[in-house]
Amino acid sequence: MKDIIYLDHAATTATDPEVLEAMLPYFSEKYGSATQIYSLGREGGEAVEKARERVAALINADPDEIYFTAGGTESDNWAIFGTANKNIKKGNHVITDKIEHHAVLHSFDELKRRGFDTTIVGVDSEGFVSPAEIEAAVTDKTTLITVMHANNEIGTLQPVKEIAEVAHAHGIHFHTDTVQTVGHIPVDVKEIGCDSLAISAHKFYGPKGVGAFYLKKGSKTDRLLFGGAQEKNRRPGTQNVPGIVGMGFACERAMKNLDKEIAETKRLQTMLIEGIESAIVDCRLNGSRTKRLPGNVNFSVDGVEGESMILFLDMEGICVSSGSACTSGSLDPSHVLMALGLKHEQAHGSLRMTLGKENTEADVKKVLEVLPPIVARLREMSPLYNK
Repeated sequence: MKDIIYLDHAATTATDPEVLEAMLPYFSEKYGSATQIYSLGREGGEAVEKARERVAALINADPDEIYFTAGGTESDNWAIFGTANKNIKKGNHVITDKIEHHAVLHSFDELKRRGFDTTIVGVDSEGFVSPAEIEAAVTDKTTLITVMHANNEIGTLQPVKEIAEVAHAHGIHFHTDTVQTVGHIPVDVKEIGCDSLAISAHKFYGPKGVGAFYLKKGSKTDRLLFGGAQEKNRRPGTQNVPGIVGMGFACERAMKNLDKEIAETKRLQTMLIEGIESAIVDCRLNGSRTKRLPGNVNFSVDGVEGESMILFLDMEGICVSSGSACTSGSLDPSHVLMALGLKHEQAHGSLRMTLGKENTEADVKKVLEVLPPIVARLREMSPLYNK
């Protein structure tokens, strides 16, 4: 079996061995429910609070502002439905943009079905949301604006600080999905000025199925779920103690290694982008060239289907994706790439490669060795490619 070169870190990451080691006792030895007052329960409760402190430290928040969830999707849903429902007396208008994750866009579809007024603004050719366009969409009924920190497909970093200022100038709650950025670049809730944000542990070498919701003190947001009094009576359900412990350790690991990993990932990212552009004609880098998440490389290759490139690269032991992981089973072109103004055939010919901490220069060289011949072979068979 070939050694695997994994280049799909925007979809998920491997749980770091140290993170896994920290989690293991809470499956079988320290298994008490974290809300119980006997010693076995207190062990779990103390571990949850320690993890809460670690998450808060990573984003410069107060531990009391951190609530553990099942992941980024739940956290986004909590922000959207919780804020919209809580502020219904003020108004029923909410704003987002066309390239958000489906956790946001499908939530907006549901709000619309429930009678809310939704505005979804466009983006420019690099995927940037305009703060001015956001402000132009605001009405006296607007209660929520949500714009992601960085796009999961093209890596474009949004002007979230400026958008937060627009929101607060009108007394509106600002939420940002930081699932792609937390643990990979500095994220400071005070600097951004957001009222809430979503985090998912498995995007930065933590376990799957656990995330966090930051909610600024004083924010008017209802609970999403109903049941017990866990998570300060805001998010019911028995806490996933092993997962929460793992998330806390992943946050601590990220704080220690952030600068080093950013520098190395950017170096490999530049090498990969420049290598593809020099070896393959008629391809387009999607997203911003400069204001881009480290490690994200997304190209549209003329005359070639993205799925075909994925399968041929997989035969070489290289794992990549086309579009986001959550839509890879769909035959529809990426909504993100379509929003940039690409044609259907260009969107279908996209390839997303996202680098992680274990990737090396040898990995990049291997991609640059095998990808150009794959593209050439597929173009020879393609009726779409105009030679």
